[in-house]
Amino acid sequence: MVRKANVITMEALQGGRGSAEIHMIVPKEELYNSAGMYAKVVLQPGSSVGWHTHTGETEPYYILEGEGIFIDDDGSRTPVSAGDVCTIIPGQSHSIENVSDTEPLSFMALIYYDLR
Repeated sequence: MVRKANVITMEALQGGRGSAEIHMIVPKEELYNSAGMYAKVVLQPGSSVGWHTHTGETEPYYILEGEGIFIDDDGSRTPVSAGDVCTIIPGQSHSIENVSDTEPLSFMALIYYDLR
């Protein structure tokens, strides 16, 4: 199967700043109730994903390119770049910011459900 690109542009994603492109890799209905999202996210310069909580689900980010700041559940702010993995487990909160003035920050995001 070949699927054509499905890109959604969102402003203020999860209450963040600026715009984000969501490149949907697998539609939710094909995740068969085991996950909520599998996507590449591109944050434009100065943009962010706002602070939000994951209840009953885990979300790792795999940083593909660019530089940003990951804000972890405890409020710590950690610089991230290509190859870094940021993971939030059920019940935790997080956000991420693109701190560049010129380059996008892109990462893979997978939200999968805690089925225990």
